[in-house]
Amino acid sequence: MTDLRTREAAAPSRPDRVVLTARERSRRRRDGGSALTLLGPSLIILGVMVGYPAVLMLVQSFTDYSIRNKVQGTLPGFVGVENYLEVFTQSDFPAVLMRSLGLMVAMTILIVGLGALVAVLMTRLRRGMRILVSLGLLLAWAMPPLAATTVWGWIFDSQYGIVNWALNTAMGTDAWTNHSWLANPWSFFFVLTVIVVWQGIPFAAFTLYAALGQVPAEVLEASSLDGAVGWQRFRLVVFPYLRNVVTVVVVLQVIWNLRIFTQVYALQQRGGLISETNVLGTYIFRQGPGEFGVTSAIGVLMVVLLLTLSWGYIRTTLTEEEL
Repeated sequence: MTDLRTREAAAPSRPDRVVLTARERSRRRRDGGSALTLLGPSLIILGVMVGYPAVLMLVQSFTDYSIRNKVQGTLPGFVGVENYLEVFTQSDFPAVLMRSLGLMVAMTILIVGLGALVAVLMTRLRRGMRILVSLGLLLAWAMPPLAATTVWGWIFDSQYGIVNWALNTAMGTDAWTNHSWLANPWSFFFVLTVIVVWQGIPFAAFTLYAALGQVPAEVLEASSLDGAVGWQRFRLVVFPYLRNVVTVVVVLQVIWNLRIFTQVYALQQRGGLISETNVLGTYIFRQGPGEFGVTSAIGVLMVVLLLTLSWGYIRTTLTEEEL
């Protein structure tokens, strides 16, 4: 006990907080003011373009605001959570939500899985073939969603589509003549999945290919000497270096695939059954234009869902910044 007290007395005392001089405090205030000045325009734009609409949507979701109030110039009434209860009990929102989540899961798995395969393939190709594959991916990635949907709509066209012709030729029948791929919801979502996955693979492939280039060559050589090959080598040696990148790719794909609108809307215009093929984007677009309160409630639910799903990306980004 005596030795312990002696060591504690001999130990130098550490202050609980750092005492700043007047010059250091002035410099910190000046740096803080400069940072706010630089960020000011961006914060103002975010406040006007994002903050104000978000707050307005949240407020309207608790009112019965409709086109009648807008025409008559009257204030809407406060209805509490009635709009949210109506969304879940008296509308198609639950079915649309489950449909959107199912499509999101399927599309994300296909995009990330096929993108990883293409990225690994690019590491094995010679320079010329790798450039050719990269150009093909860039063309698919650069094509606007509406243009891509129109092209794929021609490919699956009931009368002139190459898919129906190829199936008839391969089977030697006319069973696929005038077959509409968009009339049935399941085949509609099949075509939709093909379009979204086709345009989503390039981003995943390029991102994962860049990450594969960061795996140390000595680690790969050591794993080969230890006998690790194929899937075992990728899972135990390569994947730990890709984990953060894969997490970011998955989270971004989840958000993007849950927000698809253009492809669904364009296919619906070509013959899809709207009531059975709506996703969250098209549902809120078509939801009673005059019922602003209910539509705002759906918008708030979508924002909450997207923020929940994007939390993994935000946490990963903050963790990397701290390292």
